[in-house]
Amino acid sequence: MKVIIADGSAVVRALIEHNLDTYHDINIISFVPNGKRLIEAIDDERPNVVVSGLDINDPVEKESLRVVTIEKRVPVVLLSNLKTKPANLVGVDIIERPGLPGFNQEFFQNLVKHIRNRASPSYPSATDEKPNFKILCLGASTGGPSAVMKLLSSLGNNFPLPILYAQHIDVGADKNMAEWFASVCHNIKVKLAENGEEAKPGIVYMAPADKHLVIDFVRQNGNPILKLSDEEPERFLRPAVNKLFRSAAKNYKKNCLAVLLTGMGSDGAEGCREICENGGWTIAEDKSTCAVFGMPAAAIELGAAREVLPRPDISKRILELVKK
Repeated sequence: MKVIIADGSAVVRALIEHNLDTYHDINIISFVPNGKRLIEAIDDERPNVVVSGLDINDPVEKESLRVVTIEKRVPVVLLSNLKTKPANLVGVDIIERPGLPGFNQEFFQNLVKHIRNRASPSYPSATDEKPNFKILCLGASTGGPSAVMKLLSSLGNNFPLPILYAQHIDVGADKNMAEWFASVCHNIKVKLAENGEEAKPGIVYMAPADKHLVIDFVRQNGNPILKLSDEEPERFLRPAVNKLFRSAAKNYKKNCLAVLLTGMGSDGAEGCREICENGGWTIAEDKSTCAVFGMPAAAIELGAAREVLPRPDISKRILELVKK
């Protein structure tokens, strides 16, 4: 996402730029010292978000932010010591502006979270469309089993959707992995998917080794009929997360929810894009909790991650979306 930094202090602008530059999905495109220059930069650069430390007690700067958020329709993360947001400033998210020693790792983690929440998505908003999610798809590779175990364990009992899971795994290791999941995830059933079976709510269907897991068709009750495919590996991968995600996008469109977790390479990114293009919702794991930030990073680069969240927050978000 493209970000403009607006602050009267050159030191603060440099601090923010230096720290945000370490985040894979954030691209700092301009630095400005005041509201007049900010409006000019927005016209030239078309950012997704503005990070502003401008003083809105100054009527001129306050009016500039009004133009940015209302006329230009660009969301703003405002660094300020105001306790409440002024009524005539919409599209503004306020976080406390620290003194120079307070621009630390904790501050920037919070700032990045607010930036990602404010960024205008490239696709229709799930909160606006109020979709009725009917399927949850998971994709992972290196570090995936541990990540998926923690996610599943936090979904509680009686999860209301079927869960389809594609994991890069060696031939012969899939059965042991499914048994391991069953032994550690006491709240939800995990099994190897079988060809032709109906996937039911509250059960996780894991792709067997060396088989693509796809959705053959959807029954009238909304449950998918699964297909195990011997089609050629995709980029040397079978199962491929892209295969699963594409079939879910095709069959469920805006009712598809997908999560792309830690893993090497780029598998799943194109599938995430197809889900988004069909109106569905995708979540990519944040770099801070990935064992390998490859697959989520690829989805983020494509603009195919509707949200980017650290691992502990993903299950909470899933439950929020499913309960809408």
